[in-house]
Amino acid sequence: MIKTRTWIILFAALLAAAALFWWLLGRRSADGTTVQIIHDGQVIREIDLAGVKEAYEFAWEDAAGNRNLIRVEPGRIRVTEANCPDRICVEHGWLSRELPPIVCLPHRLMIQWKEAAP
Repeated sequence: MIKTRTWIILFAALLAAAALFWWLLGRRSADGTTVQIIHDGQVIREIDLAGVKEAYEFAWEDAAGNRNLIRVEPGRIRVTEANCPDRICVEHGWLSRELPPIVCLPHRLMIQWKEAAP
């Protein structure tokens, strides 16, 4: 027969694991659909992909003539055109949680998922 103290420890451990799981799940879904477009370390635009109803494109361009065409669809975002030499940002495809952020290093532009506030 298992002692009462053992049951209490098992119950407390299970409760702590459930609380940790709930907290992690809440953090992920809090801003889980918002992306940030960052240039030179500064957030220049935030888009909640869950709120996008129709697909659209917009061009980002800086004073030096660096240009990226960004496509936004319900639930996803990507760079479709860029005038940088390597075009790695275009080849990256749609932003995914399983892949690193979309980065255009020559233009110092990045598209990433917004981190949930602690």
